[in-house]
Amino acid sequence: MISSSLTSLTDGWSFTQVGGGQGTKDGEWLACSEFPTTVHVELLKLKRIPDPFIGLHEWDVQWIGETDWAFKKSFMVKESDVAASNVDLVFDGVDTFASVKLNGDEILKTHNQFLSYRVPVKRLLKVGSNELTLTFESAFYRGRDLQKKHGKLALWNGDSSRLHVRKAQYNYGWDWGPVLMTVGPWRPIHLHSYTTRISSLFANAIVSSSLEPTLDVRFSLSHKVASTASVTLRDLKGKVILVNEKAAVNDGEGELIFKPSNDQVELWYPVGYGAQPIYTVEVAVKDQNGNVLCTETRKIAFRRAQVVQDKLIDQEGRTFLFEINNVRIFCGGSNWIPADSFLTTMTAERYRAWLQLLVDGNQNMIRVWGGGIYEPDVFYDICDELGIMVWQDFMFGCGQYPAYDSFVESVREEAEQQVKRLRHHPSLVIFAGNNEDYQLAESNKLDLDYNDETSDFRKTNFPARYIYERVLPSVVEKFSTIHYHRSSPYSGFGKDTRNQQYGDLHQWNVWHGSQEPWHNWDILAGRFVSEFGMEAYPNIRTVDYWLGGDKAERYPQSRTMNNHNKADGFERRLELYLVENFKHSFEMDSYVYYTQVMQAETLASAYRLWRRNWRGKGREYTAGALVWQINDCWPVTSWAIVDYFLRPKPAYFTIARELRPFTVGMTRKEKKIFANERSAAFFTIETVLEVWGTNSTLSDKKAMLEVTAFDLHSDWRETWSKDVVLAANSSTELFKGDLPGQPKRTKESEVPKTIVVSARLLDSGTVISRYSNWPEPFKYIHFPEVKDLGLKITTGANGESVELSTEKPIKGIVLDVDGDDVAWSDQAIDLVPGDPQVVQAKGLNGRPIKARFLGDGTA
Repeated sequence: MISSSLTSLTDGWSFTQVGGGQGTKDGEWLACSEFPTTVHVELLKLKRIPDPFIGLHEWDVQWIGETDWAFKKSFMVKESDVAASNVDLVFDGVDTFASVKLNGDEILKTHNQFLSYRVPVKRLLKVGSNELTLTFESAFYRGRDLQKKHGKLALWNGDSSRLHVRKAQYNYGWDWGPVLMTVGPWRPIHLHSYTTRISSLFANAIVSSSLEPTLDVRFSLSHKVASTASVTLRDLKGKVILVNEKAAVNDGEGELIFKPSNDQVELWYPVGYGAQPIYTVEVAVKDQNGNVLCTETRKIAFRRAQVVQDKLIDQEGRTFLFEINNVRIFCGGSNWIPADSFLTTMTAERYRAWLQLLVDGNQNMIRVWGGGIYEPDVFYDICDELGIMVWQDFMFGCGQYPAYDSFVESVREEAEQQVKRLRHHPSLVIFAGNNEDYQLAESNKLDLDYNDETSDFRKTNFPARYIYERVLPSVVEKFSTIHYHRSSPYSGFGKDTRNQQYGDLHQWNVWHGSQEPWHNWDILAGRFVSEFGMEAYPNIRTVDYWLGGDKAERYPQSRTMNNHNKADGFERRLELYLVENFKHSFEMDSYVYYTQVMQAETLASAYRLWRRNWRGKGREYTAGALVWQINDCWPVTSWAIVDYFLRPKPAYFTIARELRPFTVGMTRKEKKIFANERSAAFFTIETVLEVWGTNSTLSDKKAMLEVTAFDLHSDWRETWSKDVVLAANSSTELFKGDLPGQPKRTKESEVPKTIVVSARLLDSGTVISRYSNWPEPFKYIHFPEVKDLGLKITTGANGESVELSTEKPIKGIVLDVDGDDVAWSDQAIDLVPGDPQVVQAKGLNGRPIKARFLGDGTA
């Protein structure tokens, strides 16, 4: 018999607008359709508000965030519930400022969305019916009041009052998200009756530098009782690996160290590098008669995770790389924002679908960005299972945050709770203090001496340094063994955040900043590029969803389209990159296509060029690239590579190709050589082709490199091949020489030939990688007539696959159908003669296929 019971308070909740108004009449209580929940979700289901994801309706629901709300529930308590020594109400998450009353007595005032709260309530409970009420104050109004008291501070995105409120910052609006100030009991509430409970459990799976495992289990009891504990380590099938039936509990504290052998437990590896064995640690505390008082379990795994910042060979600066079980890993992945504006609608199935997309796209890392939330346990559990490394920001984003006492106290408690909750996940490999707050400090010329390692900082105009350099690192060090990084981006070594030779880098000089051509990614590289991106429209079906049937608004510059792109200056920036690179149309379907192809080219180029910089030990000049971003929180045009409805954009597929275990890459560069140092009129222009390969496996790979050059406007082609060896866990240079078929030019008026170069890596005749290099900008190309291409699109016998073949090179094929969308296995395909490609098409059902490509006659 376990002397503990946990009752979930999930049924029978109702809510009201305090004092009545647009949501409810005065005194009207509406039944909640689900729990946990928030106000927008409930009003939407009751059809009392329009859908803020459609049209301009976002602005029709702003009053919700500036209104007070209340939730209540009656629940029954049995004699046995109150007979326990202790009875608590446990609130896993309250959004955000609420007065909580039990049977009319206030028991709690909440102040932080990221905190859980536990309140002893035994003295207030009565056998029979009890009433629990949560009355929510407008977080927006409270933030404005706090700002008035403590001062207005600088920020990027949203209302400046957000900096004083420990609430998901993206609720205030971001450059990809709407202003939707959620309110309500957003995580579960429980009634817990017990004699004692395990208030803290740290099952620390330690792996030494020689890869020997140790399990250090430490736990604390909430109330000291005479007891012993059994500690058991099991595999996922429940098989007992190690057990201690009578671990000592002294003064409410227990610790037990297991030394499993390498035969008993296996190491956890990121996806692509090994298996992800998960184990369970169970602690059961027993009284002197052997009765179980309480139990706690943790899923763990054994792995050694290090952030390595070593000096480099041949270049200034230091590495910033992740080493797992002594293996240095190139991190190709994505940034993660909250996947919905209404977080209570997120299910385990949706989380799994998102994270499976990441793995299917050959990505191995995800960064949980600091303007959202600490994700629920299920998110990290799935990352553990799938082998996805997690970069976890603390929840500070793009702001000059304060550091007055009450704020710091709340943050310290938040950090302790979250570090204790997340520390056992093998997927979590780094904590970062914030998102871009040092960068904002630089931009605003705040007090910022990177060589100052001793000050308190709270009296400066950048007081949050106290949080990032004193509070958070001390919490992480005290309660975990995870690496702490002060910010993202952060260089360290006395350098500012723009430094490309140290730390991690947010490279926004494509799109933001100096708005460089994407072809400059190679010179824009950093040691670890934790943000970069390019916008694109989502799937046309998603566009039509937010239009809500308003065909008059179905053009790129419409008011509704503008409302569904929150980025400053997005029209200028989209058009800058489009007009510099493409001949394009403003017809809606075409505009969607061209922005998508542009995004696909931009992002693939970044991964291609930066993986080239992973050149072996001591030459890890770029050790990771995390695209901004994989997901959206609503239907919108943004930097996401998969839209809100889990529809991948073409860029998702081009990135997936660049993150395969083996890849081949090419660049072409013009080299102008003058006759002498005095001349400007006499020169030769040569075009140099460079070819390299990458190999993320831990063994050398023998392959055949096949290179074919085509003239787009004749039947000329030239092919050569050679055997190559791709070095393990590295890039390998394979060729440098003249571009085949391109004559040297002596005048600027000589237009170069349109030479397309296809490179393939073959393993015993099987293509393991391919890439086609085209002359750029694409707008200069005179594409052949469509009828002369010889493009064939053949549907497979099962109606669920498509074979593409051509007699002339084709750039940027995107497939689609009328009606419901298809789950394509590839998009933004470059096709050349003699190299047919097969695309899987789940849900095609033999329907006719439409193909868009550059030069298809629609621009």
